[in-house]
This record gives sequence, C-alpha cells and structure tokens, in this order.
Amino acid sequence: MSDQIQRFLFDQTNVRGEIVTLGTAYQEVLDRHAYPPAVNQLLGELLAAVALLTDTVKLDGTLSIEVRGQGALALLMAESNPGGELRAIARIAEDAALPSEHASFRELVGEGQIVITLDPREGHRYQGIVALDHDTLGGCLEAYFGQSEQLPTRLWLAADGERAGGLLLQRLPDASQNQDVDAWERSVYLADTIKSEELLGLEQRDVLYRLYHEETVRVFDPKTLRFGCTCSRERMSHALYTLGKDELRDILHEQGAIDTQCHFCHTKYHYTAADIEILLEDPGAPPPVIH
Repeated sequence: MSDQIQRFLFDQTNVRGEIVTLGTAYQEVLDRHAYPPAVNQLLGELLAAVALLTDTVKLDGTLSIEVRGQGALALLMAESNPGGELRAIARIAEDAALPSEHASFRELVGEGQIVITLDPREGHRYQGIVALDHDTLGGCLEAYFGQSEQLPTRLWLAADGERAGGLLLQRLPDASQNQDVDAWERSVYLADTIKSEELLGLEQRDVLYRLYHEETVRVFDPKTLRFGCTCSRERMSHALYTLGKDELRDILHEQGAIDTQCHFCHTKYHYTAADIEILLEDPGAPPPVIH
C-alpha cells in the first residue's frame, strides 16, 4: 500500500486516471527537516501532486513543481523522475510568524505563482507558470493543465503528516474511442465524494472500487516510489563554480575552506583550498576523491 502509484482508465472512454499513496518516502522528507504541521501537510500534497504529474505527462526526465509565495511560506518545491524518486523542501519566509497548525493554503502562501519545470534527458527544458489564483494546491494545478496543456484535469490531494495521497482524472482530446458521452462528468462527480481519510487509509484498489464499482475500470500494475536525492559532489562543484572566482577566493580567505550541504537531503560537502583551485582551473575535471 505504501509508496506507489497506479494508472487506470475507463474502457471505451477518453478518461484516464492515476492514484498515488505515499508513506515512507513522505516521512523521509519530513525526517530531514523540522517544519510546522501545516507545512508538513502541504508538502505531502505537493509530493503526491508531483508524482501524479510525472506519471501523467510521461516525461523521460525530471519534473519539478515550485510554489513561490509571498506569505509565511516563501517556497515549496517537490521533484520527481521516471525512476520513481521523490524529494521536496520548504522554506519559511524570513521574519515570518510560524503558521498555525490548521493554516490554509492561502494563509501559507499568500499571492504568488506555481512554476512547473519539465527537464527531459534529451531535448529542451520547458517551464509553465500559473498564478496562485485558487484556494487549494489542487485547484492551482488544475488551472495549469487548463492553461498550458489544454486538457480538462481534476486533482484530489490529501496529507496528514503521516501519509499523503492523491487522485488525478484527465479527459484526453481524442474522443474517437469514447462511447460514453457522460463518462467525464460522471467520473468527476463520483471522485468528488472521496474523503481525505479514505484517500489516505484505503488500499488503492479499494478506493477505485469505492468510487467506480459500477464502471468498467482497467487497472495497471502499480509503480513503486521512494525518496531519492539527485545531489552529488559533481553537481555541488558546478554550483560553486557559478559563484565566480573572486567570490570563491574571498570565502576561502575568510574561512580557509568551503563547507556546504544539500538542502534536500542534508548531505555535506567539504572543499579545501586545493579542491577549489582545481575546480577553478578545470571545472570539467572529475571531482577529487574524498577519503
């Protein structure tokens, strides 16, 4: 039941769906940070959403969702890839009061925007931006699909600090195989009856049976998800190199070495003065081996 996503479709219609459940992967994200409960809940919803979107767009690469707000929560970001690896992070705005336990999405983020980035292994990077014009994360992401993909899409997201889950329905543009003109409206109407505790507590096939036991639903094999961070010494070296020679040497002059860490997984990276000089001389060289 834990940490998997499952695709399904309604036979002889142009309606498809995805259902996701997260437990261990969600907890591994939260265990690396100390966020307030309301942020933990929204972070779970975002993790479920990024898994659903990655599987829906069939991207051979990385998909990330960034919520950039002007409220107490300055940034919320989650990332997923076709291998089923997920990671996420939140950043509280400086000098912001900690949000209450039951703070709403709007109270947490205020005004702002969502940036969805598709970064394929081959081809061009694509970004879509949509304003935070809705009162839920799911509503904002639905607006993205309507604006950027022009595909009617609905999302139901839930999280409670222990588990996260989500359900996505989408109506495909090809209606040639659709033999049920009411399929979309009916599937959405039924999904609207789902309760958060059911989405979080029931097995995925039980959720689908609870909603669609009178429909002809084809369910595909589930895909396993897990926490995974894509940081590496090579990537961190590239990030340092972009700071420029003068700034790096100023830091070395003040500190004697450079210590940094990944914001997602907290892996630490140490660079001596000699490491930095090698990096500046040849940024494409393999990173030095650390014993």
